[in-house]
Parts: sequence; structure tokens; C-alpha cells
Amino acid sequence: MIADLDTRCGELYASGGEVLPAGRADSEAAAQAASGGDRRGSPGEPAGGAFAASREQFESLIGFLDGADAGGLSHAELEEHLHVHGRELLRRLLDDHLALRAVREPRLEQVTGDEGRARTRVEPGHERALETVFGTVSVERLAYRAPGVGNLHPADAALNLPVERHSHGLRRLCALESPRGSFQDAVQAIERQTGVRLGKRQVEELAGLTAMDFEDFYENRRPARGKQGDLLVLSADGKGIVMRADALRTRAPARPRAGPAPKPRLSGAEQQNRKRMAEIGAVYDAKPAPRTPADILCSAGPEGYEPEPGPVAKNKWLTASIVNAPAEVIKRIFDEADRRDPKHRRTWIALVDGANHQIDRIRFEARKRGIKVTIVVDFVHVLEYLWNAANCLYPDLDTERWVHCQATKILKGHARKVAGMIRRTATNARLDGARRKGADDAANYLTNKAPYLNYRAALIQGWPIATGIIEGACRHLVKDRFDITGARWGLAGAEAILKLRAIIANGDFDEYWRFHLARERRHVHEARYDNHTIPAT
Repeated sequence: MIADLDTRCGELYASGGEVLPAGRADSEAAAQAASGGDRRGSPGEPAGGAFAASREQFESLIGFLDGADAGGLSHAELEEHLHVHGRELLRRLLDDHLALRAVREPRLEQVTGDEGRARTRVEPGHERALETVFGTVSVERLAYRAPGVGNLHPADAALNLPVERHSHGLRRLCALESPRGSFQDAVQAIERQTGVRLGKRQVEELAGLTAMDFEDFYENRRPARGKQGDLLVLSADGKGIVMRADALRTRAPARPRAGPAPKPRLSGAEQQNRKRMAEIGAVYDAKPAPRTPADILCSAGPEGYEPEPGPVAKNKWLTASIVNAPAEVIKRIFDEADRRDPKHRRTWIALVDGANHQIDRIRFEARKRGIKVTIVVDFVHVLEYLWNAANCLYPDLDTERWVHCQATKILKGHARKVAGMIRRTATNARLDGARRKGADDAANYLTNKAPYLNYRAALIQGWPIATGIIEGACRHLVKDRFDITGARWGLAGAEAILKLRAIIANGDFDEYWRFHLARERRHVHEARYDNHTIPAT
């Protein structure tokens, strides 16, 4: 998601884009500066003393708690009163502090913008509203001006104020609440915490602004490196998200059909082509855990056998995108793996569900980087094909024992033999094309994926053989949030929530937030000044 300073949500600076007309006389600006500019830069306190409003609110709270009215309240009623009026005290404290900073703001000789024009004229009294987690406050500061160019406010840079009306504190709340549930739930949660009422669109846009530095953050972040003997596991999968019509990928025009058109289904136009695939990627470390087929299937071991545990994932990292193609997501997981093992000394394993495009992209990235990556197809998907074949070949029998028998053979490295046996059984049973489809699909799958079904070697060397991590990631990142009843997503909103859920799942939100604020200062403020240097205030 790209944030443009001219299209950011909410109310912009009160005078952030104001341009002094080129024909305005120097004497007029100088007169204004002489009449009010020195007052702002000179020492002094606001009328009534600094923090007068805060003291008034504090004394009011003390008077209430010390009075008879508070003596008859329950603790819950006291909590509610202090929650509301205490928040007003915090708002006044912040407002008074900003007023004091405005009085103490020093006047600079000149301020030079990024276009090289010096602003030598100074005007006081330029205000803007800021909606904070405590309520609305006013920010007053000096404006540095020159004919034909926009105003500059160095005090804004010192405060790292956002372009929009809403503070970074509110933006952080939007980024934390939006990934948890619906945007309406986020609106209500923020109002309960702060008393500030935002619109759903504002919450969505503020969350989107938070997610804009996702790629840069992980490109600059140094991940925790695993131990030398640990496996480095990569995995990727796709998950569909119901989108609005304008957010779906464009489809190639359908070829003309021969014969009569098919009968339309009930609401068929609404059921078809509603989803866009999001690609999810995962990288994690795991200590090798050698096992046998008996540790995978209980039927392959003796009575009472206790299976050995498999490899346990640690340092898990997730990424996701619905805007970028799967090739870009797979490139990112290779980038993350490269950062963890830059010298390529560890064993790299890629777990997939058998999708050919994922296998092709993994092989392409491995060749391009000169890395040896062993691809393993998920064993659970193999079991699904075996069950389909069993229901096709033996529809009237209990097929569990047959499936476990064939699965054990595959775990021992005999996938091609099992495929041949399935074909012969279907032929001997004289099954026609439609009735033997499940058997043929299973046999073809085992044959085509045989190079990636060497479970015997994988178990001996202690590698994982199931994609449970990425399947769980798809369920957590996508299904738990995007499958809310009635939800229809736009492209920017879906991308932002995917990224935020990935950041939170990675446990990186606090670190990311600090990075985001630093980038916000750089893009919003430093970029407006000569040599990207903000004058000291």
C-alpha cells in the first residue's frame, strides 16, 4: 500500500499546503512578523500560567472525590467517572504542554525547503487540530514562508506530527484492533478505550498507513539465526479471499462453446469467481528428529508402540500478500532464509502441497541463488488421494486398513509401486472412465510427484513431511479474519490487514512500530527540507 501525502485520510494541516502569493510585499510580511513573531519566540508563559487548565481539571477531580457525592458511589461507578474525567485531564495536560512548546519555540533566521528556496518570513499563530487518544488538542506553531512555495513548520517535525488529523496513537490502535475482527468492531473497541469516535473507512485507512513499511522493515531486520545443525524449512500456500468485483483479477475471455450453453445455476454469477488468491509464505527453524513409518502411522508399529515426536518449529516467520504474485512471495521467503543462513551451510527443506507452480518457483529461486533445496510434498495430501482411490476401488468395504497399508509402503519409499498397483486394480475391476477417476488421479499424483515423495530418506534424516505450519498460517492469517460473514474486501484493505496480521503473528509489532515512526518522520518531514535535514528547534 502506498501512502500519498496529498491523499492521506482525515483533515490535513491547517496551513501545510498554503503558499504565500508571489506578489505579496516583503514589508507586509515583515510587519506581521514584527507585531507577533517576536512574542512567540520570547520567554514567557501562557495567560494564567502554564498548565492552568490541567490544574483546574485536577482540582475538580480532587473536589469530587473529596465530596459527599463520591462517598455514595460503588467502585465501578468511581472507575467510570475517573475513566471519563481522567481522560479529560490527560487531554488538557497534552494541550497545555503543546501550548507551552508553542510559546517557547525559538525563531530561526531562515528555513530552506527541499527545492532550495529559503523561507525568511515567519508568521505566528498557525494552528492545526490533532485528534489524539485523549481527545482533540490544538497545535500552534511558527510558519516559515516565502513567495510561491509552501509553508514549512519545523515544530511539526519535532513532534513528528502526521499529515492527517489523527495522531499516531490512534493509528496504532487502528493497526492493533483492525486485524482482530471487523472494522466495526475496531471502531467500537477504540471508542471504548479512548472515547474517540472514528468511521470505519478512517479505521481502515489508518491501518493501511501502518502497514505501508512492511517490506522495508523485513529487508532491514536481522532475524535470529538458528543453530548450525538446525533445518531451515520454507513453505508456501494459497488461500482465497472473497473480494469486491473491482478487486478481482482480470480473466482471459472464455473460448466459444460448441453446442447449447449450460443451464444457469441458482445465483451462479454470484458464486463463481468471487475470490482472489492470497499467497502465504513461512520460514522456520527445526531441529532434526529421526523417525520411522511407525511414528507416523500407528498401524505400522507393534501394539502399544509410543511414537517419537517430530521436528518442532521455532523462530517462525510469516509473510503474505494478495497484491503480489506467488513468485514474489516465494522470493521473499528465500530472502528471509538467506538472511538466516547467508553462507548456505544448513539443510534447506521446502514443504509444498504439490502445486506445480509453487514447485517450479522454488526450483527457480534455488537455481538462481545456487542453493540446494530438497522439496518434500505434504504427506497429508498423499493420504487424501489414497482415500479417494480407496473409495473408488472398494466403495462397499471398510477401506481404512487398505489406506494405511498403502501409506506405509509410500513412507518406505515405494510410491511408484503403489501407483502401479492402483492402476492394475482399477483395470482388473473393469471400472470405466468416470468410475475410476479417483484411482487414476491418485496413481497420476503418486507418479508425477514421486521425486518429492522420498519419505524414507526424510524420516531417517529427521525432516518434517507435513505442511501443518503453513496450513495453520493460512487458517490464522486468512480464514479467521477474512471469512467473516458478509465481508467483501478491496485490494488495499485486504493487503494491509494481511501484513498487519503477519507482523503480529511474528511477534514484531513493537519493533515494527518504532521503525514505522522513524520512516514516517523521514517521508513526511525530513523530505521537505534541504539536504533532508530538519532545522533544530
